[in-house]
Amino acid sequence: MNITFFKSKILPIVTIISVFAIWFSSLHLGYFIVIAPAILVIISSFIENDKKGFEALGLKKGSSSLLEILVYAPTIASILFTIYYFFLIPIIGSLTGNDIDFSSFHELKGNTSYALIMLGFIWISAAFGEEIIWRGYFMNQFKKFFGNNSISLIVNLVLFGILFGLMHSYQGITGQIITGIIGFILSIIFHLKKYDLWFNIAIHGFFDTIGLIAVYNGWM
Repeated sequence: MNITFFKSKILPIVTIISVFAIWFSSLHLGYFIVIAPAILVIISSFIENDKKGFEALGLKKGSSSLLEILVYAPTIASILFTIYYFFLIPIIGSLTGNDIDFSSFHELKGNTSYALIMLGFIWISAAFGEEIIWRGYFMNQFKKFFGNNSISLIVNLVLFGILFGLMHSYQGITGQIITGIIGFILSIIFHLKKYDLWFNIAIHGFFDTIGLIAVYNGWM
């Protein structure tokens, strides 16, 4: 088999299948359920792209300025969270008849030491890990296989928005729908920012940080 064909076609398919296999397996990885696939995706990207493994995922040096990371990203994250908290949660909740299941995060309420630990983990697992997998790898591979015309782009954005939501089943049906919408918006931002993953990681991290603060204070 041609090595180029293997690295550019077979390897990505095997990697994607492996990622979903890990997620749907009976492996008890806990919080590492995102980190393990993220590591797998990074390894696969380096095998396929040699020394440009990170760059292929959208982690390009100097692609985002400090102003974008420290000002624009948290501003967008704050706007997104406002929409999430004041509009999506009540509207989607009323349509489904179910509240988001936040029981997985109850330990965070008023628990300062645990919240600080989870803050670091949020940035490593959710922000960095999820963005590398969903936007950096899945979206880039979809674009590579199916192009970036209007139809392919729409399918790319919608498909991974839906799947992103489905993978948050622990939040119940309302949480899945809302997370899918947020994932769809993050995918749009990733496309508009010309597949710059640093910017998405920052937005995701600040969004989840605001969410952690809300749970810690009992607002959710």
